[in-house]
Amino acid sequence: MRRLAVLSLVLCAVITIAPPVNLVGLAGQAGLVGLAGQAGQAVPAFAFPLKASSVRLAAIGDFGTGGMPQLQVAQQMVKSRGAFPFAFVLMLGDNLYGGDQPSDYESEFATPYKPLLDAGILFYAALGNHDKTNERFYKPFNMNGESYYTFKKGNARFFVLDSNYMDPKQMAWLETQLKDAGNGEWKICLFHHPLYSSARFHGPSLDLRKVVEPLFVKYGVDVVLSGHDHVYERILPQQGIYYFVEGASGELRKGDLSPSKITAKGFDADCSFMMIEIAGDDLYFQATSRTGVAVDSGVIHRTIRP
Repeated sequence: MRRLAVLSLVLCAVITIAPPVNLVGLAGQAGLVGLAGQAGQAVPAFAFPLKASSVRLAAIGDFGTGGMPQLQVAQQMVKSRGAFPFAFVLMLGDNLYGGDQPSDYESEFATPYKPLLDAGILFYAALGNHDKTNERFYKPFNMNGESYYTFKKGNARFFVLDSNYMDPKQMAWLETQLKDAGNGEWKICLFHHPLYSSARFHGPSLDLRKVVEPLFVKYGVDVVLSGHDHVYERILPQQGIYYFVEGASGELRKGDLSPSKITAKGFDADCSFMMIEIAGDDLYFQATSRTGVAVDSGVIHRTIRP
């Protein structure tokens, strides 16, 4: 198991609040499914716009078990792609639980996602506390030998961080990358340990939050995706930033979610994954259980920065 080693840094830059991002059309308000494992209900009808120039992706976290729940989530991803043809998948860490031998890569990644890999779907990995650093050399993880990296798809820039070792070198790199990102780009960060979480087993990574959140606010990060807690949770906006926890794509802690004042929507009754479409200044999202039930959905509307 990798050790979380967040170094205390002094950030002397002036902190400014990001321009507002508005959340509209949300499912999951009072009386609807999602809080603390209310299973068997679906959110109101929701449809992705499937615009020609949009960015379409899926997100999974804490999945690399090789067990039946992971296989069933993967099968549901294949089914869902028939209606929502996503082009790539974000991996939020704990990609391999059993080890890092060739057989582990095969049983915990290559076999479950074979139909997606065969269809040309790209996977982009972040490292979790159960992952080995040499996973960054595994070609299908698209890390190119780096434990943190960035890539661009359409009008979205993705920043993949190693939250196990948030050292000064990575922090300096992150600030440079955020600063250089275009004003018209969505800024989406993904890493393993959540800054906000209402789950009991792990909860929020407070030391990590102290270090990275000021940069997220200063440079206008729009969305943050994490795993680690084996539940799904959407957090109410924190300083203009939307946080999601998706750590239940193969491992589940049923009943672990304790909804708090920061919980917009949560689901801990079954394994799940996310689908996202970025179309211009709107980001559409849906969380789906392994049985195909939509447990949360909505739209984030972004105000373009000057």
